Amino acid sequence: MDTPTGRLPDEAMEELWGAKRLLETEGLAARVLELAGRPIERALAKLPAKASELVAAASQKSLAAAASLAIGSLPSEGRTPSRWDPRGWLTTDVTHDLAVIATGGAGGLLGLEGLPLELPLTTTLMLRSIAAIGRAEGEELAEPKGRLACVEVFALGGRQGRARESGYFSARAVVAREVTEAARYLAAGGAVDLEAPAIVRFLSKVAERFGVSVSERAAAMAVPVIGALGGAWVNHVFIDHYQRLAHGHFVIRRLERRHGEAAVREAYEALGAGPEPAKDR
Repeated sequence: MDTPTGRLPDEAMEELWGAKRLLETEGLAARVLELAGRPIERALAKLPAKASELVAAASQKSLAAAASLAIGSLPSEGRTPSRWDPRGWLTTDVTHDLAVIATGGAGGLLGLEGLPLELPLTTTLMLRSIAAIGRAEGEELAEPKGRLACVEVFALGGRQGRARESGYFSARAVVAREVTEAARYLAAGGAVDLEAPAIVRFLSKVAERFGVSVSERAAAMAVPVIGALGGAWVNHVFIDHYQRLAHGHFVIRRLERRHGEAAVREAYEALGAGPEPAKDR
């Protein structure tokens, strides 16, 4: 029997639904600030005037550090980690989680001025965790597109939500051309130059969206109630947010390799915001 339009085999549809729940649910700001009971706009408005410049510079520097790791020294093979645990604890590599929490604690002490020092380290640690999730989902990290897909996860943050049914694919579309150009440059071989135009354009596009989450993170640390809990807790939410995105992202990429990009996107959008599809009986 032919698979209905907008539908993959049952097992794939269940995986797709799980990925969509991770990718389209509330963003970082909502998750961090829901305990404080204050809207993100109010917290963002209280950031110093120079905050936007600091965030932009730190985001660019952080992604350059992550790209250097992803392109130059990210292990393409190694221990296959456990899958993501939907209960909220991540078993891919606890070391990454603890290290990021530690850098968050240091960032909380340093404040906004310490962002250019702390964020590159946090981002690099997060990149390793993201890569572990990608490897567990069958991503070929030896290939340029597989490595760039790890960095691409940082473009999936910012404010997404249930109201944006194609939020995930819209975010991917923003950097699609840059990913293709960067992958083509890397596939050509030769010495890798992070200042090559194709790489710079890719990182700039990713940084535009990553900077949104970094601003929300900085604003969260400025909220008195959150500040009392410390930067370590905020960074725990920060890495959890991107690990959720990574897991959904790499599940979809695996399904695309198996069923085709167009078929997966059609099925993803056909899911809408309704209840989880039950198996046909």
